[in-house]
Amino acid sequence: MASTNTASSNNILKEAVDSVINSFAHNAQGYGRVNVVEALQEFWNTKIPGSEIRYEAVPANTPPYICFVTLPGGACFASFQSCPTRAESRRSAAKIALMNSVYNEHPSRKITQEFVQRSAKEAASAFRSTDPNDADNASTGLGAFRLLLEGNIERTMLEFQELMTVFQLLHWNGSLRAMRNRDCSRKEVLEHYSHRQLDDDMRSQMALDWISREHESPGIIHREFDRADREIEESRRAGWELRFAKEKREIILLAKSQIQPQNTLC
Repeated sequence: MASTNTASSNNILKEAVDSVINSFAHNAQGYGRVNVVEALQEFWNTKIPGSEIRYEAVPANTPPYICFVTLPGGACFASFQSCPTRAESRRSAAKIALMNSVYNEHPSRKITQEFVQRSAKEAASAFRSTDPNDADNASTGLGAFRLLLEGNIERTMLEFQELMTVFQLLHWNGSLRAMRNRDCSRKEVLEHYSHRQLDDDMRSQMALDWISREHESPGIIHREFDRADREIEESRRAGWELRFAKEKREIILLAKSQIQPQNTLC
């Protein structure tokens, strides 16, 4: 039953993606068909001239082949179909990325003052905040969330993704808790990391943190790797954005390589 449901979901996703791609093809300079890899590059070049779209093929000797694609701004998607060739996996990744890029142009995907107000209200409800001033106080979690959004007004959600991934990783890694213990205010943390790109230095520092945890709790790296791998696979098949899960996996692999250079988790 589970495999039937999965196949049905994949077919629905494929139909939705094809529908968006076909619509894009008919509206893009009158072309009847579209090369999705070229179309994705052209789409982002019109928004941000000189944009770089990065493709990353997962090493494999036999199908199905998997390919990741990272968009300007940091959002990441992957081939969502079972692909018999590497070229097809690249096209599949470009398809889901193009669909999300087109959808991202909808007004509801732009961070506006109205969006900030609505999101802060929803967050207050989710966290059961009873103090109406929490959203205006940067020292509270709710206030920090609002401050983060307000600093990115006029950006779209995909363009906002890399910054969100940085804070997701800081939370996952325990870095935010450590900074609070050093009496760093939320506002100071936001101001520092709002201008910090996710780079190899940040990944290396987080990998060192996980190496320390492995010494204290043997096996934690393996468990965290399995969790991230499951999240990637679930997100890939569903066509969801997966940068956070992918970065977690890469950080854990980096930590593993430094503990046991001759072994891998795969």
